[in-house]
Amino acid sequence: MRVSPLVLALVGLLLFLTPFLVLQEQSYVTIDDNLEAEFAIPYLLVQQGVALDQHPAVELPAVMNGLPRNAARSGLSVTVGLFELLPPWGVYLLQQALVRLLGLLGMYALLRRHWLSGPHHKFTAAALALCWATLPLYSMYGVSVLGQAGLLLAFLELRQGTRRWWPWLIVAAFPFWTIFAFVGPFVLTALGVLTLYDWRRTGRLPVRLVAGVLLLLGAYLVVEWPLFNSILIAKQFVPHRLEFDMRQITPMGLGAGLRSAGQFFFMGQYHASRFLRLAGLLAVGVVLLRTPAGQRLTQLWRFGWWLLVLLGLAVFSGFYPQMVAVVQPKFPALGAFNFGRFHYLTPLLWFVVLALALRQLPGRWQAGLLGVQLLVGVSMNPEWLNNLRELAGRPNPHEPNYAAYVAQPLFKDVEQTIRQQTGLRPAQYRVACLGFPPAVAQLNNFYTLDSYQNNYPLPYKHAFRPLIAGELAKSPVLRTYFDAWGNRCFLFSAELGKDFRVGAFQHRVVQDFTFDTSTFRKLTGRYVLSAARLARPARSGLRPVGVFSRPDAYWRIYLYEVIQ
Repeated sequence: MRVSPLVLALVGLLLFLTPFLVLQEQSYVTIDDNLEAEFAIPYLLVQQGVALDQHPAVELPAVMNGLPRNAARSGLSVTVGLFELLPPWGVYLLQQALVRLLGLLGMYALLRRHWLSGPHHKFTAAALALCWATLPLYSMYGVSVLGQAGLLLAFLELRQGTRRWWPWLIVAAFPFWTIFAFVGPFVLTALGVLTLYDWRRTGRLPVRLVAGVLLLLGAYLVVEWPLFNSILIAKQFVPHRLEFDMRQITPMGLGAGLRSAGQFFFMGQYHASRFLRLAGLLAVGVVLLRTPAGQRLTQLWRFGWWLLVLLGLAVFSGFYPQMVAVVQPKFPALGAFNFGRFHYLTPLLWFVVLALALRQLPGRWQAGLLGVQLLVGVSMNPEWLNNLRELAGRPNPHEPNYAAYVAQPLFKDVEQTIRQQTGLRPAQYRVACLGFPPAVAQLNNFYTLDSYQNNYPLPYKHAFRPLIAGELAKSPVLRTYFDAWGNRCFLFSAELGKDFRVGAFQHRVVQDFTFDTSTFRKLTGRYVLSAARLARPARSGLRPVGVFSRPDAYWRIYLYEVIQ
């Protein structure tokens, strides 16, 4: 009995996901910009009962003394909804599986309907869809990247005049599981360009395409209305992003721009799937070499404009920070939103190039190039590689798994010690964290003064700065890091630098920690949770309360209380 190539691709995806299914809470989950930034807030929105409360006055009390609710994700996000159903680690694993499954099905349908529609291309389409579904990505962003295949399919169907209902459903659903700031404006721009192209080519307004774009925009307005309203209309708060200074946080000059553009072209960017574009370039090269000399120019033009578009996007993204730096002194608001994120579209464009090349090659070449793409994708996927190490019993000591990172039993010990000594529950005091991300404390239901936030009120940044001013004065690097960027509104130590993940095995000791206790008290702070031992806590206005460690936790936590 012959097995469908799509079934084989689904089995391949299941094998790819098997380490997560076996390890479950002991799975490695990407930490940087993910567990430390994107994970805790949806959890807290649900835990504190404000996920669907969009009133301008509502705040998230556990973060930064009351983070405006509308600075966080929409309660209509599928990701937030999953936290209503499952524990946090279960949400991550289920979202990982669903995002990749939908990515595989969307890419397979796109290829079979358009570029690889022949009967002899079933295996190629299924294998390429599997390559797409196993790319390294931030699954907490939902279908922002992998879902683009299904969205493109929907718009191509609308372009052809289909009267079916499902393309409209895909278009309307896309905003509910994506991050608008990462893909919304750029997908809408690309679709707008396609609409204008068809209008110019045919001389008639493509009504269905226009309706699809308006539906997508309308759905985003519904999902993200609280954010749009709070920033653009009601102006609920002034975002800290207005103080972004590209001149300080981005390397300047022609060489830096070219290096960045080369990175975007050949590798992409890690938030939007970072993988070597080797298979696509090889496939185009093989096609050109196999083409008779008299037809090579035509073939070159066929692929050349795709590569020129990709190169243009890479150059734009590579030089975008420098372009902003030039005009930012006159228009400070330009630094608040990154209009250079067109690179989120490039993984899909590279796969389209690869598909167009594969359909012109014989089977052995197809198999070899698909193998290259699959190998590149999984070998550059840090989650998959680290989970293989977990299964082999040789975990990376600097990359803890989810359970060790969140360390719930350890932080339960900390909470119980505070309650036994003071009778206070976490909601009745505030903490700040040194040497580890505040998201860890947030996932353990502590109320933190510090946090990693892409958007928070600028006045809070100004109020927090005196707390760490002494340490910033010791380190120009940290001073620029906070003043010119500031998404990591953390406790800093010049001795620790940018080491925000001090493991218990490192036994780090901070000899001189400059800490403004008056500002800490003004912000209603009471405890400092530190992953590094303070050699002289009294000089910092702190007294030691206890030391906490467990063999299954990544951290050793030193608990300090501010001296009243």
